[in-house]
Amino acid sequence: MIRRVSFCEEAHTEFDEALAFYTAERVSLGEAFVAAVESATQRAQRHPESAPVIRGRVRRMHVQRFPFSVFYSLVDDSIRVLAVAHERRRPFYWSSRR
Repeated sequence: MIRRVSFCEEAHTEFDEALAFYTAERVSLGEAFVAAVESATQRAQRHPESAPVIRGRVRRMHVQRFPFSVFYSLVDDSIRVLAVAHERRRPFYWSSRR
């Protein structure tokens, strides 16, 4: 079963901000960032329990090529993305999100 993916508002904002940064550096880098985040969420869809549990029920899927991770939880038959977080900044700042 392929689970539906949804982003909480804060995660969507984080994604948009990172995309703007990489696009400003080089348009193709922004495109590569989008593809890498999509790949991470697709891996989570195909194998939702393969990513390690980081805290509580939250799992972490690394975004290949970029220093970001997608933090998500399994909610019924869907995947709820709680953060698109830079790996070297403010660990666990997202922990109060639902």
